[in-house]
Amino acid sequence: MNTFDTQPAAAPKATGRDDCGACHVHAETKGDHDHGFDSAGSWRLGLGFALSMAIGAELVGYFAPDSPLWQGIGLAVAAVAIWIAGFDVYKKGLTALLRGRLNINALMTVAVTGAFAIGRWPEAAMVMALYAIAEAIEARAVDRARNAIKGLLEMAPEEAAVRQPDGGWQTLPVAAVALDAIVRARPGERVPMDGVLSAGSSSINQAPVTGESIPVDKAVGDPVFAGTINETGTFEFRVTALASNSTLARIIHAVEEAQGTRAPTQGFVDGFAAVYTPAVFVIALAVALLGPWLLGWTWMTAIYKALVLLVIACPCALVISTPVTIVSGLAAAARRGILIKGGIYLEGARKLKAIALDKTGTITEGKPKLVAWSVLDVGIDAATAEHMAVVLAAHSGHPVSRAITAGLRPSSVEAKDFKVIAGRGIQADIDGKVYVLGNHRLIEERGQCSPTLEAILRMHEEAGRSVSVLASSAGPIALFAVADTIKPSSREAVAELKALGITPVMLSGDNQATATAIAFEAGIDEARGNLLPQDKLEAIKALQAKYGMTAMTGDGINDAPALARADIGVAMGAAGTDTAMEAADVVVMNDDLRRIAQTVRLSRSTHAILWQNIALALGIKAVFLVLAVFGNASMWVAVFADMGVSLLVVANGLRLLKK
Repeated sequence: MNTFDTQPAAAPKATGRDDCGACHVHAETKGDHDHGFDSAGSWRLGLGFALSMAIGAELVGYFAPDSPLWQGIGLAVAAVAIWIAGFDVYKKGLTALLRGRLNINALMTVAVTGAFAIGRWPEAAMVMALYAIAEAIEARAVDRARNAIKGLLEMAPEEAAVRQPDGGWQTLPVAAVALDAIVRARPGERVPMDGVLSAGSSSINQAPVTGESIPVDKAVGDPVFAGTINETGTFEFRVTALASNSTLARIIHAVEEAQGTRAPTQGFVDGFAAVYTPAVFVIALAVALLGPWLLGWTWMTAIYKALVLLVIACPCALVISTPVTIVSGLAAAARRGILIKGGIYLEGARKLKAIALDKTGTITEGKPKLVAWSVLDVGIDAATAEHMAVVLAAHSGHPVSRAITAGLRPSSVEAKDFKVIAGRGIQADIDGKVYVLGNHRLIEERGQCSPTLEAILRMHEEAGRSVSVLASSAGPIALFAVADTIKPSSREAVAELKALGITPVMLSGDNQATATAIAFEAGIDEARGNLLPQDKLEAIKALQAKYGMTAMTGDGINDAPALARADIGVAMGAAGTDTAMEAADVVVMNDDLRRIAQTVRLSRSTHAILWQNIALALGIKAVFLVLAVFGNASMWVAVFADMGVSLLVVANGLRLLKK
């Protein structure tokens, strides 16, 4: 499995032609297309001059008198054009030929040299100039996909306002800011580092990290991410991650690694090209040697047709079609807050037949809330019961007690002699009378659970709620039902998955009644409760055997084994643990389950465009290859067939950026 790496992120590097001559978009590639010029301006000027010289060679060849002087001038002009435009191509092509490797640079080197040698020097110059220009356009088009990721890096400020020991503020480079430092962010500024609010509040646009289109209100205790935009108030936050290990830096680093992985279709294309290119050389050689014998061509005509065939058959369009499409898909996902850790998972998501969904933090909010409460003793008014419950619950750190405290009004009632009843609840003295706030078991042990109360408790428990009862020695006074409510987006997300033909199944460590109730509310037909981590792992294996390709979605340490075992593991990133995110293949940064359906749709679009590009590259070239051998295709037609198709598949792949 790929991991959500926590190493420092580096800026994505430029695309380059590798030793095989294929256009690959990898983070590890060596550098930009290099035509022997030190800057973009001089590089463009050089290509413009080369094109001018090539046009000059064409004019000399067409209009000049047929004399040795003018022929010599034309040859010199053409040679200069070829040298300026094709220096890098020749360097790589000759190296490849010496190593016995037949790649696109070798094809162009042989074709242009051959055309020049047989007296077609105007065409040779123009082909090389057009090839260099088209390659440059292609590279810039590919840059659009890569820059969609590179732009993330520029979102985080390079400096931060840090509080000093004397209470003042000093602007420091983010690389020099230590953990637990207090940093200030003003309205309109980007948050410089990851942290937790310690003072103030604001509304923050988190779209760069989570893909959320609506700003999120933040208060003390809430997390903030580097690169997000502070829209309203000034706030201070405590730094929780170094600049090199921020959420944004980790996203960039993980996507860079993803760009370097081989998607299945890309592996197929690379393997095909490895066989295709040598085969083209053999066919071209056969055309040159057998044409005069079998078809009555002159030797010069046969050689020229063979050279045209070499240019047309360059596999550039075929090889570039896959990486640019994959990177565009990865970038489109990242902009929506979906981190996909490799092309293999981007392509594979379209094949999903089932998806296992953890309950807590995935389908539900993961934060218990008070959803209902009622008075049981008609002799006590609701306000009194509420005040006593708040006093008791405030002295317990249990999640259920915290939910009760948060859901009720603050109280001025005084109490003493607080006592925690382990595994049961809490007890205190209020106005000389002992009260308890505890669970079902405590009330049963006190002998205060009547058949009527038992029925009420069972109704809440079957609905997936945890119930606490406020009681005195005289009997139950009130009950408070707490539940982990489902996210507003969960029902819609489940419906979208079903519409895509994917079967959702809930896996939960909670009791079966709670799991069934939450699953019903979310629209899930199958739910399995009382599962330990090993049980979830076995459940994934069973789903794979029943349905086929299966994904797992979770956010906790207990989900990690199942995430690793699933065909595609999806972690809920904002609330998820580092262990879950490392084990997963896809990370949803804003915890919105609807992103999973978006990933599947993006996967299907990516797959469709990949095969469109393969069909375009092979189909158009096949037509021009036939024209080259039996028709009247020239070097001009050859270069447009090659680079025109390359630009076409690149443009088609870039459509994913708009998905």
